[in-house]
Amino acid sequence: MSELLNAVRAARTEDIPGIVKPLTAAERKAELAELKAFRAELRDWSWKRWRERNRVSQALVVAGAGCLTGAAATADWIGARELRENFPVSHPRLLDVLGDRDPRWLGDLAHRLARRAATAELDYRLISGLVGLSGCPAPAEDAYVYGWVAATPTHGLLLPALRADPGVTAMVPRLFETAETPSSLGWQSDTTDPHHWPTALTVLAEEGVLERRVLVDGAVARLLRGGAPGDAVFFLNLLVRLELTPDEERERLPDWTGMAADGISTVAGHAQAVVSRLALGGGLPARSLADVSGALLFRPEKKLVRAQLILLGKVLRADPGAVGELLPVIAETFGHEDTALQERALKLVARHLPAVDEEIRSDLAASAGLLAVVHRTRAAGIFGAEAMTADAVPYEETLPPVPLPVRAEPAPADVAELVAEVAALIGARGGPASFERALDGLVRHAYRDRAALADALRVALDGCWWLEAVPEHDVDGDFARNTYGVEVVAASLCERISVTSLRDAGKPAAVRQSCTHTVLDGVLDARLREVAYLVRTRPLPFLLATPTWETGALDPDVLVERLAEYRRLGADPAPADFAQALLRVRHDGPPEAARAAAALGTPEGDRLAAWLTGERTALPGLTPTGEGAPRDGAEFPEPDRRWLGSLAEPGRRFAARRARLAAAREFPPAFRLLGHPTQGPGAGCYHWQGDRNVNWTAVLPGDRDALAGWLLPEVAGCARDDRRGGAWWLPLIAESGGPAGTSLHRAVAYGLGSRHPQDRLAAVDALLVLATQGDLDGRALGEELATRVAEGDVKPNRLADAARTAAATGAYATVWSVLGAALPALLAGAAAGPGAARAGLGEILSVAADCAERCRATAEIPGLPELAENGGSSRAATQAVRLLATVRHGSDHSAP
Repeated sequence: MSELLNAVRAARTEDIPGIVKPLTAAERKAELAELKAFRAELRDWSWKRWRERNRVSQALVVAGAGCLTGAAATADWIGARELRENFPVSHPRLLDVLGDRDPRWLGDLAHRLARRAATAELDYRLISGLVGLSGCPAPAEDAYVYGWVAATPTHGLLLPALRADPGVTAMVPRLFETAETPSSLGWQSDTTDPHHWPTALTVLAEEGVLERRVLVDGAVARLLRGGAPGDAVFFLNLLVRLELTPDEERERLPDWTGMAADGISTVAGHAQAVVSRLALGGGLPARSLADVSGALLFRPEKKLVRAQLILLGKVLRADPGAVGELLPVIAETFGHEDTALQERALKLVARHLPAVDEEIRSDLAASAGLLAVVHRTRAAGIFGAEAMTADAVPYEETLPPVPLPVRAEPAPADVAELVAEVAALIGARGGPASFERALDGLVRHAYRDRAALADALRVALDGCWWLEAVPEHDVDGDFARNTYGVEVVAASLCERISVTSLRDAGKPAAVRQSCTHTVLDGVLDARLREVAYLVRTRPLPFLLATPTWETGALDPDVLVERLAEYRRLGADPAPADFAQALLRVRHDGPPEAARAAAALGTPEGDRLAAWLTGERTALPGLTPTGEGAPRDGAEFPEPDRRWLGSLAEPGRRFAARRARLAAAREFPPAFRLLGHPTQGPGAGCYHWQGDRNVNWTAVLPGDRDALAGWLLPEVAGCARDDRRGGAWWLPLIAESGGPAGTSLHRAVAYGLGSRHPQDRLAAVDALLVLATQGDLDGRALGEELATRVAEGDVKPNRLADAARTAAATGAYATVWSVLGAALPALLAGAAAGPGAARAGLGEILSVAADCAERCRATAEIPGLPELAENGGSSRAATQAVRLLATVRHGSDHSAP
């Protein structure tokens, strides 16, 4: 073993430059071969030696870089993920060992390292050192800029560090061009601190180190580009610290207009403040003010709209001649969702209306048709009743198209294609369609040539933990606890799991915790372990349960054909596979399928025929009360007295119990709890909240209400506990088959009240799909929402946001059917006096009023007149007045 390799193995990084630099080219080449061999050995080290491996890897990076001759190979060696583990390299040692190379070579290496986005930020000091040694220009890549910002000291040292940095004039302009804003730019929030980044850059501009115009133009351009709210903070603070002069502000008027129209709220607010200064100072033409105002008055933020209306009022008082330019813009506010802003705009127009000509007056009267019903009496008095008469256009509901079913792709016929899909599925969990396609493909190819499939899998999955010969890996034990999706089948085919372990893991076990994860994962795991066991002992020609549709549904005639092929081949169906096939088979197929199934003359054919004809369509437990499946390993459960009490005589009770127990025995144990959804949100579940399996939705594709009952805790946590992502399944379930009952409507209610917007959006999608299919019960959903709000599960402001999103798609009548049903309970007690209305009720009433106005609904809503009369000046009271005026007049748009 060479001295260099000894130093690497001992992690003596500081000694390596002195060993490498005296070596000749031939000696370095010989050393490199040993280093590569040691690098391969390092991959097989146990994870328990991670500390030692990190130290040794640092030394190996330096040694290998010193022995390599090409810049490309050196960059690959230094940036290798397996040698880095997201740690920075020892840049002083690397600069030492590479310092005697040609400057052009060093510059090439610097730019190659800067182009490695994964490591360039960590390697900033190394790259910067190479740039200094070579004299080449600094790299322009974003990661290099991020590294420069991160390496610049703060906490009282920022300004001196920037003054002393010779590259500051080249690097600062790059801050305005990166895809994302370096996070450390916003760490210091005190704008008066001289070491606050915007303050420091302003000081450098005053000192002449940086060009002021570059900073101003860069900050303005970056704010116009948009981005995340946090990204704008630095650039906005920089503009404020630079204190633009009136001339600088005036020459950038188009930029302020753009920010006002498209910027985030804080950016639009800054643009509005600049425009206000210019307008009140007399330096802004009325036409330019109108352009900016049109952008601001269109925004949803009430604070910005209110401030702009106030500004326009001041300008009109100072310059009455601007009414022709400004009043038409103000009238655009008549269509704003907030009726208080509508009222303010109407008053402003009325005050200056005498100064406009007849043409503008006519246009303003036409715009008044956008006003809410509650303001039309006043508008008729201003513009005249004749001018307010609008043609009655019939309302037309806009709903998304009915989702078209998509056929599932068959399993790959080529082994190479299959193993590529399996590798992709293991690397990034796919959906039900890709999962079922890969699983069926593994079964089919294992039946034809298991050895060839296993060889292909070993090559494609090289690097999987269960293929490594590491003593610490208990493969049997790990797979007994978790199947890891199709990995358990792949590992079985590669003979990395013992048949005994697979047999024992597949034995029925008592289920003592009936939560979503244990039951739905239990069904999936039962199928996977069954397949993993059978590919080694009794290969199946194909799977019976593979869906024909991407929702997970299975056509009955296809299942009959598969059973017929099994009979021809003499193959016995696997219990879990056939049970899943029954749960997926569609009941809306032709009656010939049932007759063909019965004609097979096999037990499975008879069961399928009975299942299709309705003689045995209930899953164990899917009875009137959900009772009937053995729990906790008990063979004969206690009957549900409430359900049995509804039967007339003991004989019928006994017969019903025997029928349910017989049905239970026909299904494998893992399936017997599917009819007992856990309705309590999260009750008895101790799994990690993010532990979700996208394949759950294909377990019961024909009974979306039962499946919704199981998945209800997922979405309930989004509303109750502010969890994220638990509503992902709602749109998928809404597109599935079966009745849309209580569980599904309750799940949508929880989803509409979720904490995070993406979960509310998923619930909105589900609501619209149900409405499109004609399966939405608006009254039931509304009453469920009122219950959830009363119990504190759903916050009214979140519900209002979700309802507004749904209504904005054009589904005003659909949303009104829900909110109109929820309002009586929500309004109970709200009129007792000022402050009696629950928080957020005003927002719900606002959405309801908007929907009622659009779809011209009429209704008698208990509690609404009382709130309108006695609610004071609160938002709830003002919106109650608006809604009451709307539902009393309905479709009469010209009514005052």
